[in-house]
Amino acid sequence: MDAADYRPPRWLRSAHMQSALGSSPLRRRHGERALAGCGAQTTPHLVDGGGGVRLHGLHSHVPGTPSRGLVLLLHGWEGSVDSSYMRLTAAELLRAGFEVFRLNFRDHGDTHHLNEGLFHSNRLDEVVHAAVDVARRFPSRSMGVAGYSLGGNFALRLGLRARAAGLPLARIAAVCPLIDPARTMDAMEAAFPLYMWYFEKKWRGSLARKRSIFPALHDFDDTVLRLPMRPLTAWMVERHTDYGSLERYFDGYSIAGDRLASLPVPTSILMAADDPVIPVSDFHALQLAAETHVELARWGGHCGFLLNARLDGFAERWIAARMRDTLVG
Repeated sequence: MDAADYRPPRWLRSAHMQSALGSSPLRRRHGERALAGCGAQTTPHLVDGGGGVRLHGLHSHVPGTPSRGLVLLLHGWEGSVDSSYMRLTAAELLRAGFEVFRLNFRDHGDTHHLNEGLFHSNRLDEVVHAAVDVARRFPSRSMGVAGYSLGGNFALRLGLRARAAGLPLARIAAVCPLIDPARTMDAMEAAFPLYMWYFEKKWRGSLARKRSIFPALHDFDDTVLRLPMRPLTAWMVERHTDYGSLERYFDGYSIAGDRLASLPVPTSILMAADDPVIPVSDFHALQLAAETHVELARWGGHCGFLLNARLDGFAERWIAARMRDTLVG
């Protein structure tokens, strides 16, 4: 199974339809049903992010089924462990015999109360630490990580840090990973306004919730929450990080150019040529390690890759196939 196999019906080839339906309530319900139908046992866990940081996640396995390996799943920005693509991917992996751990980033899902500081995209240390804790709790001969959008970016950066952290990572699969944050911001500002509206709405809601839980620490007013995406990001960077400027912050989690050239883990990247959020040209400019491969599909939108009216997805099947290529329980 590779990107060339993805050929949605003609009525489903719009990038905007793919992107919107991919995160729609209909697909969310589809994910709920698919995961419930696997017969999996799912348990919640608080994992150690280091330095007192606590992150939440869900471990799933099918009782009585020998494990082929453990796959850590990472969601996109303002997604969660319960996002439709996370549930559908977990279901596909569980049916293939894998254990799955879905990790919430800080301030995602129902986790705003766990840590005082705000989430930002350079909080890689806590994700690495959490991944090591997950591997310790659920030892398996093979471990993989897969992520979507910002989660794909985190998965690739996790791969760069895996050996130094003692993380037994055998495979990475990333779907529409964010490559160059500065160019993605430009693309979002130039794209159909629905995308910016969606992310601004979700982030403002997240910040408001954080303020309600820690009012003494986060005492910003509603004027801040009404800022557009770029100035709101600059406000967060200047007040809640050590980066000092938007440019330095974006550079901190960029994986553009040659930054993936030393990636030591076998890696597959799935990208859609019509992605309205992540510029496809970012992938053509990458300098990659020998065992890193980019698969470019003609259609798919941003993390959509829908196959039919039932809203089945190609990406979750692709991830399961890539994990089967490498992981051995």
